[in-house]
Amino acid sequence: MNFKMTRLEKKWVLYDVGNSAFTMLVSTIFPIYFNYLAENAGISDVNYLAYWGYASSICTLLVALMGPTLGAVADTKDFKKRIFKVVLFIGVAGCVILGFLSSWIWFLGVFILAKTGYSASLIFYDAMLTDVTEPERMDTVSSQGFAWGYIGSCIPFVASLGVVLGGGSLGLSMQSSMSIAFFITAAWWLASAVPLLISFKQKYYIESTEHVILNSFCRLGKTFADIKQEKHIFLFLLAFFFYIDGVYTIIDMATAYGQALGLDSTGLLLALLLTQIVAFPSVLLLNRLAKKIGSTKILTICILAYLFIALYAYGLDTQRDFWILAVMVGLFQGTVQALSRSYFGKIIPVEKSGEYFGLYDICGKGAAILGTTLVSIMSQLTGRMNVGVAAISVLFVIGLLLFRKAVKLNEEHS
Repeated sequence: MNFKMTRLEKKWVLYDVGNSAFTMLVSTIFPIYFNYLAENAGISDVNYLAYWGYASSICTLLVALMGPTLGAVADTKDFKKRIFKVVLFIGVAGCVILGFLSSWIWFLGVFILAKTGYSASLIFYDAMLTDVTEPERMDTVSSQGFAWGYIGSCIPFVASLGVVLGGGSLGLSMQSSMSIAFFITAAWWLASAVPLLISFKQKYYIESTEHVILNSFCRLGKTFADIKQEKHIFLFLLAFFFYIDGVYTIIDMATAYGQALGLDSTGLLLALLLTQIVAFPSVLLLNRLAKKIGSTKILTICILAYLFIALYAYGLDTQRDFWILAVMVGLFQGTVQALSRSYFGKIIPVEKSGEYFGLYDICGKGAAILGTTLVSIMSQLTGRMNVGVAAISVLFVIGLLLFRKAVKLNEEHS
């Protein structure tokens, strides 16, 4: 039987198409342009990689501090869309401004602002999943979002890549080319959000009171207390923190790592474009398999696959190795994110989705604080970038063990 999405589910999926374009830009063109700015300022390759990692970590830290509080406020009637709109515009505006900066330090500063807005928007977007669909449809709707996100992100990326690589023949400077590329992505991102902003209605909520923010803090405190009792939720969040940190570290650092190794920039970008293309059918096929054998088994396979990917990256030193890595990531990247999101959506109280997804996003949805910091520190301490990358494998081992324990507890709880 074919799965047919409702109009609202399609509009929710459309935002994945838009925000994925920003993710693609962050993992490809952004670090290449930052490398260009850093080289002009005389910064070494090792420090370039480290500074990029630290900036990604700061983004996650900011979202971690703000996420649960904003999520609690968003659970109040009619607030979810309002806050989503604010952080969306911060991210889009930051993306446009980045194209006009020529100082590496200012570029990093505005990048942190833009990516924080992007990451915060995902808290409320993910929380909307409980409002736009039903529990038994979540795995498929979530997977559709990531699948179409990968294909949709290729459209502005190819356009941006054409401007960046062909800018010289058109008489454009590097900065002018980047300005156009960043604007294309920002416009695509904003346009994809408009249908959802028009149609979304908050289905589950807490009634508005006179002191919204104060009451939200009180509810958040109660949620922290409750989650200690709900061990299956707590343990899943802990597992998710480790394994998704590893996933997002690979996403955030892949191009920067390739650049630091001296690999060809065009080859890196085309390899990551291949990742998007491979990811589209992979997400849909693995989601279909998840319906037959269970989403938790597929998630286990994905985590094990990423453990192998991290170990493989240790010996990466040629363009061919990077292309192989890109294909392997494409096979599992979307599924591990999609099924984690839907699995969490099914085990939490729907009326507190904002609060809970605020906690969920602390664990790494927008970026990877533990992983990127680990790569940066190990790279600088040893002077060897591959040692820092290989250290990520520890995150997948810990995440896998905790996840299997969480699944067992959830089965007992049910």
